[in-house]
Amino acid sequence: MAVVTFEDEEFEKVCKELQSPDLDGGWEFFTESHDVQIHRLYREESGLYEYKVLGTLSDVTPSVCAEVYMDLEYRKTWDSYVNELYEREVEGKKVIYWNVNFPMFMSNRDYVYMRELREFDVDYGHVWAVLAQSTTLGNVPEKDGVIRVDDYKCSLVFASDGKQGTKAFMYYYDNPKGMIPTFVINWGAKTGVPGFLTSMQKACRNYPEFCSKRKTATS
Repeated sequence: MAVVTFEDEEFEKVCKELQSPDLDGGWEFFTESHDVQIHRLYREESGLYEYKVLGTLSDVTPSVCAEVYMDLEYRKTWDSYVNELYEREVEGKKVIYWNVNFPMFMSNRDYVYMRELREFDVDYGHVWAVLAQSTTLGNVPEKDGVIRVDDYKCSLVFASDGKQGTKAFMYYYDNPKGMIPTFVINWGAKTGVPGFLTSMQKACRNYPEFCSKRKTATS
């Protein structure tokens, strides 16, 4: 019997957000650029924001978006923020270690988290949904000079935009700890998320070539 990482209700909830984002309870508009709209919600206990993102990747399919997002080996080739990234199985669950390059004069951050992809047929079509959350599974030791982010949660949903592209929803929150100025965090949210989606869109276009080369190398 497969080990369940996330509950069905969690996936159902995030799938609804793609069609109709839940922005009640203090969510505010933050910024919009390059077909990406971002809302945020302030968390008093941490002094940080949660983010909800709606965007469109106009010329790549949702199935390819899901494959690219889940392919860690490929991620290392196109995401310049990746310092170290790998997956291993712990107690029957997939656990990912992710070491992220931070700007100069700032310590890198690392994450240990569980992640799961599921496909659903919902009232507005077929969707690919990913949930990820920090975990203590695996007892991955902390590294000198790297700050462990132990409060991280991310959800993504990909679906057809009705044409040749993908409509995407993302929820994101983490507490990077340390003395990071607010303006740096805001700048990262305003530029980092649209920048990530732009990079991912390009990676999706190049994915068939990467898969072909990988197949040739392992055959």
